[in-house]
Amino acid sequence: MTNQAYQAYQVYQDNSVNTATPAELTLMLYNGCLKFIKQARKGIETGNYELKNTMIQKSQNIIRELMLTLDQKAPIANQMMPLYDFINHSLVQANLKNDLEELKKAEEMVLDFRNTWKEVIKQERIRQYGRGAKA
Repeated sequence: MTNQAYQAYQVYQDNSVNTATPAELTLMLYNGCLKFIKQARKGIETGNYELKNTMIQKSQNIIRELMLTLDQKAPIANQMMPLYDFINHSLVQANLKNDLEELKKAEEMVLDFRNTWKEVIKQERIRQYGRGAKA
């Protein structure tokens, strides 16, 4: 039964990714990055440096993906790229030095990006579909 539940979850995850809009995929990337940063923090705190290293590398991969897919023609791209670069640098320093402060810097910036992006999606949905039926 556990195997069936896991398989059902995998199908759900695959469908979520395959049917998501580009904006929703970006939000998923931010959420994944935050999840990996939290796991990296746990690795540092418990002395599990293999976990820390793996989770920071996963976070860095996400930040690099966000950097690569950033629309350079968008006016805000010139402001976002240095921030992504800063996040990546903080992740590198956190990994090299087991530095929770550097990890916290990265986490706070990713959280800000995620929260902003979440609000953008919400506002776009309101713009597209209205506020819904009023009771």
